Amino acid sequence: MTQKPARICILGGGFGGLYTALRLSQLPWETSQKPEIVLVDKSDRFLFSPLLYELLTGELQTWEIAPPFEEVLENTGVRFCQAVVDKIDIDQRQVYLQDKPEISYDQLVLALGGETPLDMASGATSYAYPFRSTTDVYRIEERLRVLEESEADKIRVAIVGGGYSGVELACKLADRLGERGRFRLIELSDQILQTSPEFNREAACKALEDRGVFIDLETKVESIESESIALEYKNQVDTIPVDLVIWTVGTRVSPVVRSLPVEQNQRAQIKVTPTLQVIDYPEVFALGDLADCRDTEGKQVPTTAQAAFQQADYTAWNIWATLTNRPLLPFRYQHLGEMMTLGVDNATFTGLGLKLDGSLAYVARRLAYLYRQPTLDHQLKVGFNWLVRPIIETLSK
Repeated sequence: MTQKPARICILGGGFGGLYTALRLSQLPWETSQKPEIVLVDKSDRFLFSPLLYELLTGELQTWEIAPPFEEVLENTGVRFCQAVVDKIDIDQRQVYLQDKPEISYDQLVLALGGETPLDMASGATSYAYPFRSTTDVYRIEERLRVLEESEADKIRVAIVGGGYSGVELACKLADRLGERGRFRLIELSDQILQTSPEFNREAACKALEDRGVFIDLETKVESIESESIALEYKNQVDTIPVDLVIWTVGTRVSPVVRSLPVEQNQRAQIKVTPTLQVIDYPEVFALGDLADCRDTEGKQVPTTAQAAFQQADYTAWNIWATLTNRPLLPFRYQHLGEMMTLGVDNATFTGLGLKLDGSLAYVARRLAYLYRQPTLDHQLKVGFNWLVRPIIETLSK
């Protein structure tokens, strides 16, 4: 009797999930061992999130940073299922989906990412805009268009969070709105970009200063209304008029993950072994935002796109090793540097012994992200467009 192929179910199509699926499809399976690979995501598109900012300035188009899963997975043998995950029965090895049949699995990959918690301040759920998906960008874009078409002399924007997202957004939007823009960057701690290299922080501070972005340090958001934001600084609350509030603070694990009967840390991230397996459930792997991971050297792995990108390689290899009776590899994180976009045609880059800022860093960042696009076909399409578009724009002037 022929043995049924193993089914690998991957939940989440971000850097962790999609790249695990692609690596699994490329590994040298024997015909008799080749598994069925199913990728589940609530969206129909993969999002290359580090380039999300460029949609707001028109530097890039949606198709360049968010190709459809069906297109990316073409000819890979990976089956895509667009659905919302309702529940995971980790003991019965079943995944329950909204309005779709449940999926049984032999190996499970948890890569559902995180959510932006908007309940950290009164009124934020109603009046603040998160910045995590293309849908979020479209909502912000719509609001900006209304403001830009209005007769208002100034457009007042408050960005909550002085981390990477907040700083990059402030610079991009300041370049978009120009003289009409009035920006506040609100940070709870005593400095922006706390985990960033000094070179990047200094470049960011200069970029923000050049664009007239006002930075509120050691400031807490007390509440948000439709046209105002209340800020607390040294026990004093000031209410400031505002037209748009964008919230970039925090990542929260989804309720589906929080409800799992596995070891979790205080933030409800799942604790995993250095081989990225969930403790007590070796057939389940977890990576990205929802995983509390220490690598083979005992170092805490950051929850960044760069880390998820690397974890995907190890997850795929270790699933392959599990199913083909080979030794598993403990994850070894390699910090490859940090890149930030600081406005149109401007960025900063540190890593691999280099420190760059300005237009040179902008090009380096673009090339690095082009290399990390999910497939060669998409790399070629996007790369060709990046080369041709400036020529077309020059000729049309």
